[in-house]
Amino acid sequence: MAAPVKSMNKPTGERTPCNTTSFQKKSRSKLVSIPGTRPSIQNGQLIVSTGVTSLDYLIGGGLAVGTVLLVEEDRYDSYSRMLLKYFLSEGVVCGHEIFIGSAQDHPGDFLQELPAPILDDVASTNPLEVRARSCDPNCQDSMKIAWRYQNLPRVQSPLASSSRFGHYYDVSKTMDAQIRQAANCHGFFLPEHSAVPDSDSERSPLLQSYSALLQSLQEVIHKEGFDTAAPPSKSRNVLRVGLHSLGSALWGDDLCCRDNPGHGHALSTFLYGLRALLRSSLSVAMVTVPSHLIQSRAMLSRITRLCDTAVCLESFRGSERETNPLYKDYHGLLHVRQVPHLNCLVSELADHKDLAFQLKRKQFTIERLHLPPDLSETVSRVSRGAGEQGGSSPGAAACGSLTSSSKHLDF
Repeated sequence: MAAPVKSMNKPTGERTPCNTTSFQKKSRSKLVSIPGTRPSIQNGQLIVSTGVTSLDYLIGGGLAVGTVLLVEEDRYDSYSRMLLKYFLSEGVVCGHEIFIGSAQDHPGDFLQELPAPILDDVASTNPLEVRARSCDPNCQDSMKIAWRYQNLPRVQSPLASSSRFGHYYDVSKTMDAQIRQAANCHGFFLPEHSAVPDSDSERSPLLQSYSALLQSLQEVIHKEGFDTAAPPSKSRNVLRVGLHSLGSALWGDDLCCRDNPGHGHALSTFLYGLRALLRSSLSVAMVTVPSHLIQSRAMLSRITRLCDTAVCLESFRGSERETNPLYKDYHGLLHVRQVPHLNCLVSELADHKDLAFQLKRKQFTIERLHLPPDLSETVSRVSRGAGEQGGSSPGAAACGSLTSSSKHLDF
């Protein structure tokens, strides 16, 4: 027989100390509480939205903080400029600070051209207000359909994840001036920052324009408290950096002008310093480059490798595909050149093949390229039917079908 188990209970007057188990509730990081951010499901990296929900889905849920997104501009710099506006608009709506660097347009012009956000019932209003609005018969915004569709967002994206992240924007309208003025924006306009040539400028691998831009960005990061090494003096926030058309002749770079540029390593050196600066700060950058003007493919591949994520916009404007009826529903193709691999060896991302983008009346979307089926009467079918009728003998009609109609049924 087994020995009786002795009671290990202590008298009621004494309390046993509570032993901690190995299963403990993981405390949330302070970075998660930043508005407009969330941890990635794949690697736990803090990510932000690009402003285009379909693009967020393609790159793994969003842009990781501390990384660089490279956008290869289209030929007329219309859609790449729009992606940059979406990126900055998302930062303004989420309360992030903005840094705009440009050599062509003033940063204030970018702010005035930002698209207006579409404030749907789910993400931007109180549920009590939504309920009162739906019950009010005089409200124009209430939907005249079943009640279960009341809480759905007004804009659906063809490529989107199951969880809602980011906002939608109306391209036909500009953002309200009060929303823009509430944002904390820092600008770098190259004509206003004409650097004094140094004595070591000839030996420096970095152009003076890129050096001034990197120094201005570094000052903003340190003064505004975005450096992760410094102790937090105020509530944490994210800095969104938008750099327009780097590598063009407006920045003083000859990368797009010559086959053998004299400053071929200037842009790659700048990107190397930019990525090192972003890695140690709560910042994320979107950089646009006119890749169609760069003659050297080796230079372009080096620029792509120095960025974490790279996409290319191939517009149909000015090409044969613009008038092709097969591509009438799209405005260009999207090529994903590089995807990020952060804190993992292989990242499980969406399929990047056969992607196209289109600019609707109010929204920029990325979809799968679906060509319409050929249901029309082709030339071969018509000619084949005519040949069969012309080559038949006069008695064939009497021995065959009773009708001599040229129409056939297709199964």
